Amino acid sequence: MKKLCETVGFLVFAQGAAGLLHEWLDWFSFFSLVQRLPFIGDHSLFACIVLVVTGIAVMVASDAIKE
Repeated sequence: MKKLCETVGFLVFAQGAAGLLHEWLDWFSFFSLVQRLPFIGDHSLFACIVLVVTGIAVMVASDAIKE
């Protein structure tokens, strides 16, 4: 369970980081899923920041899980 939480946290973090790189530098357009979601609209930068923070929080919280 701990490895699953760490993996999910990393994937969420990676999506947020790729979205931020796409917003700021126009990189990783093929990897970022946030820009492909139609309901996000003009709030993609905020959504990417939320994904980065959530990914970090999930990875930190996975340390509290005992196997």
